[in-house]
Amino acid sequence: MKETEIFERAIKWAEKHGVSAIKANTENYERPSGFRNSKSEESIIPDITGSKRGSICYVEIADKSEDSSNTASKWKLLGNIASMKNGRLFILAPRGSKSFADNLVKDNNISAEVVSL
Repeated sequence: MKETEIFERAIKWAEKHGVSAIKANTENYERPSGFRNSKSEESIIPDITGSKRGSICYVEIADKSEDSSNTASKWKLLGNIASMKNGRLFILAPRGSKSFADNLVKDNNISAEVVSL
């Protein structure tokens, strides 16, 4: 699980940018709904979800120490779901993770906006 401090910064960023009804995969917040892969039985839970102007909004926190293939799959799924629901996927990159996030999004053709945190 990612650090609480980073989640707090990401939640403040989301609120500042008009995201409401925030749910976060961290303590003191309601946990977002997840998605289950029927083949592997693996559960995918977004870091942060909310709504912006009536559309779903996913916010992921980039962490270059995570397995890049699993991260790419998760981001691709969330990006596709957000696109289907007229929403957006934001990848927030803390210091030292921006190029990792940019490369992962570009190399895997993920529909997301990478933002420095």
